Amino acid sequence: MEKWKFQGNQGLKSSAVSVRGVFNVLMQSISKEKEVVRLCRVDPTDNPLFSADPVAAHAVSTAAHSGNFNCYPPTFGLPQARRAIAEYLSRDLPNKLSAEDIYVTDGATQAIDIILPVFATPGANILLPRPGYPQYETRAALCGLEVRHFDLLPNSSWEVDIDSLEALADDKTVAMVLISPSNPCGNVFTYQHLKRVAETARKLGIFVISDEVYAHIAFGSNPFVPMGVFSSIAPVITLGSISKRWILPGWRFGWIATCDPHGIFQKTGIAANIESYMEITSDPPTFMQAAIPEILERINDEFYSKNLDITREAANALYERFKEIPSLICPHKPDGAMAVMVQINLSQIEGIADDVDFCVKLAKEESLLILPGVIVGLKNWLRVSFGLERSAIEEGLSRLKAFCLRHAKMSQQISA
Repeated sequence: MEKWKFQGNQGLKSSAVSVRGVFNVLMQSISKEKEVVRLCRVDPTDNPLFSADPVAAHAVSTAAHSGNFNCYPPTFGLPQARRAIAEYLSRDLPNKLSAEDIYVTDGATQAIDIILPVFATPGANILLPRPGYPQYETRAALCGLEVRHFDLLPNSSWEVDIDSLEALADDKTVAMVLISPSNPCGNVFTYQHLKRVAETARKLGIFVISDEVYAHIAFGSNPFVPMGVFSSIAPVITLGSISKRWILPGWRFGWIATCDPHGIFQKTGIAANIESYMEITSDPPTFMQAAIPEILERINDEFYSKNLDITREAANALYERFKEIPSLICPHKPDGAMAVMVQINLSQIEGIADDVDFCVKLAKEESLLILPGVIVGLKNWLRVSFGLERSAIEEGLSRLKAFCLRHAKMSQQISA
């Protein structure tokens, strides 16, 4: 028998929990009798009412056809792209950013993959929100960071449980992650709450990684406030991309911004480590970087307002329809991002073991794909996307209601 000295890394397999992976598993369970409705992923291009502004395609075409950007880019990004991103972000910040504060990345996922290893010293731990985005936990596991979860409170507009946050921290805690507007919760944190989070971070001696992929996608009573507003209280690293606000998820362009007016990242070596990591990783295409100034500067407010109106209408429709579905509870009307969390009342359902079983059987019986909440940290919840057109949402929730009624206990069927 042949013997080989190599084998797959089992640690990689155990840490690889992703939305994409679960989507692929659910696709294998779907019924062939109905057209698939995908309420499980947040891809705004799934909604035909969303379309990228022509300015974006023109900017990329111009850059590509110029012949000036067929070269490798500078390690941290083209100066004009870094400068444009700094100016764009600075519109909402009291302490203005410079081009040197910006590092361009292959989307926000690569930004996460870069940031976590730069402070992953032996024994260090990071505080992650529950529920949250699974890429952080996966990346933390791969670079040896211990993960500790603080709770977001569903009955308090998904605000951070500050007490649980403080209780988790110790002298090995180095950072916390906050996602605002929130994927997966669909909430927008208030100015006052974000300030309290910053003050807590300062008290604990840690910095904040602010995931702002859904920046400005706020359509309720709370306006979007970037965490960088509070960077004079505690240093902030902001992650962003053009995926959601600009309806360009497939272009895979993002950034890291260091919001740090007191120069703490320089003093502690974090900035130097970011630069070291950038030297050994890939870059967005040079012509794509060259297009960024035009995309950020020339797309007008009408484009953003129209998309917000579409998103608001979809969110409202989703929330109202959930009131009609037995066994499901949506504790917070979404006012930001493109997804919401919904709790399953398993005591009212027969033949369903947990949220994963719910979603697998839902896919099989109704060809409806919804993400089980355990993937984002909350067992027996669901994460539901409303980044689709209204008719798809209505069809999806009609199927969801039929599924819940079919599996309801007899007393629930009678009351319904």
